[in-house]
Amino acid sequence: MDKTYPSAEAAIEGMRDGIRLMSGGFGLCGNPENLIKAIAKAGHRELDIISNNCGIDGVGLGLLLDAGQVRSMTGSYVGENKTFERLFLSGELEVTLVPQGTLAERIRAGGAGIGGFYTPTGYGTPVAEGKEVREIDGRWYVFEMPLRADFAIVKAWRGDRHGNLVFRQTANNFNQVMATAGAVTIAEVEELVEPGELDPGQVHTPGIYVDRIIRGESYDKPIEFRTTRPAQGEA
Repeated sequence: MDKTYPSAEAAIEGMRDGIRLMSGGFGLCGNPENLIKAIAKAGHRELDIISNNCGIDGVGLGLLLDAGQVRSMTGSYVGENKTFERLFLSGELEVTLVPQGTLAERIRAGGAGIGGFYTPTGYGTPVAEGKEVREIDGRWYVFEMPLRADFAIVKAWRGDRHGNLVFRQTANNFNQVMATAGAVTIAEVEELVEPGELDPGQVHTPGIYVDRIIRGESYDKPIEFRTTRPAQGEA
């Protein structure tokens, strides 16, 4: 089954105001840049976003924040985003912070059809407030619910027309689990190949999880926070 779409704008068909949206990537690495830009251009508002972080000002998911399109954010890292900080402190943005490992596992549970799980992470902290806790073998655990979304947008290095995906290194973070947890999963790839060209042993996400796929037109791949060592002779 050919799941390719001609453009990012065509691939986000059916999105609307008020959806729950998962967006893959780690910092600015592995962001579905073209799909995010298409959503910004479409102007969908009141979005409930689930992502590790929300980009930086004017970059990645920061585009949606800057345009006032985001209602709530569930993630594990605030990052270097001044707009995020301002909206959060003013009460204009609802924020749910989740420990990073717990966030990944909640998404994985959503994709696997698991009704929830117990984790010791967060017990005795505000993270556990209002949640069920249980003692298991002398240790206290917090019950966490799975996460799913109306749409999941992910970015891979290579993919074929059937939706099979291969990720590279850090860009795999959150993309792989989110691909399983969206009612509609849209993937963008740097290289789109024909079925049979991918080594089956290298496929991270089978095409059964992917509903739509595009080849991204361009990638900026910005660095969130550039750090360099001093030049020789500098302090």
